[in-house]
Amino acid sequence: MDVVISGLLLGGAYALVAMGLNLQYGVARIMNLANGEILILGGLAAFWAFVSFGLSPLLTLVIVAPLAFIGSWAMYRLLLRPLVRRAKTRGQLEVDSILATFGISFFLVGVMVSLRAEYFTYSFLATPVHLLGTTVAANRLVAALIAAAIGGALYFWLNRSRPGMAVRAVAVSPEAAGLVGINVDRVSAFAFALGGAVTALGGCLISTFVTLDASSGVIFTMKALIIVIMGGVGDIRGAIIAALILGLVETAVASIIDPGLTLVAAYAIFLAVLLFRPQGLFGQGSA
Repeated sequence: MDVVISGLLLGGAYALVAMGLNLQYGVARIMNLANGEILILGGLAAFWAFVSFGLSPLLTLVIVAPLAFIGSWAMYRLLLRPLVRRAKTRGQLEVDSILATFGISFFLVGVMVSLRAEYFTYSFLATPVHLLGTTVAANRLVAALIAAAIGGALYFWLNRSRPGMAVRAVAVSPEAAGLVGINVDRVSAFAFALGGAVTALGGCLISTFVTLDASSGVIFTMKALIIVIMGGVGDIRGAIIAALILGLVETAVASIIDPGLTLVAAYAIFLAVLLFRPQGLFGQGSA
C-alpha cells in the first residue's frame, strides 16, 4: 500500500508536466525540449519567494501562472512562429522545433546557472500525514491534490467549453479547423502558452518535495515525453493515466529493486509503448 500511495502522489505531480507538453506538442505541433527548464524556473520562483519573502508556494502559483503564460506566449510568437510559417510539412516543423527548443533549453540553463541556482531546496509542509494505513509527506499530498484539481479543470475546459473544443479541433486537424473559421495560429499560440503555464505550476509543486538544480530539467522533459507518447499525443486523459502509471512504476522499482534504476524502468516503458502501442494507450490506430 505504501508503494501504491507514494506512486500515485508522484504520478499526480508528473501529470502536470506532461499535460503542459501535451498541449504544446499536440496542438501547436511544437516538441518543446525546453519544457523541463520551464518547470525548473517555476520551482526556482517558488523557492525565491519562500526564502526571500516567506511567501507560501501555494500563493506563488497565482503569480507564476500568468508570468509563465506570458513568457511562453512570447517564446512562441517571437521564436517559434517563424518556424511554423516556414515549415512545409509537419515533419519539417518537428525537426526545426526540436533544434530551436534544444537551444532555448541551453540558454535557460545558462541563465539559471548565472543566477547561482545550481541547487535549491526548502522545507514546506514536510510533516507526516496518515493516509489509508500509510504515512506520506503533507507536501506530496497537497501537490497531488492541486495537480488533480488543475488536471480536472483542464480536462473539463477542453471537453465542455467552446474555446476548449476549438483547441481540440486544432489538435485533431489544423487544416479542417481553419476551414470552419477557427484561427489556428491564435489557438496554437494560446495552447503553447497554456502548456508553459501548466508546466511552471508543476515546477512550483514539485519544488516543495524535490531538490532541483539548473541542469535537471532534461530529466523532466524526457519523463514528460514518455508520458505524452504513452498516453497518446493530444489526449489529456491519457497523459494523466500514463503519469500515474509512471509514478507507480518508478516508486515500485525504487522501493523493491534499486532507486538508481527508476530511469531505466521509465525508458523500458517508453520502448515498449513505441514497439507495441505507438499511438499511445488511448490513441487511435491508423486507418
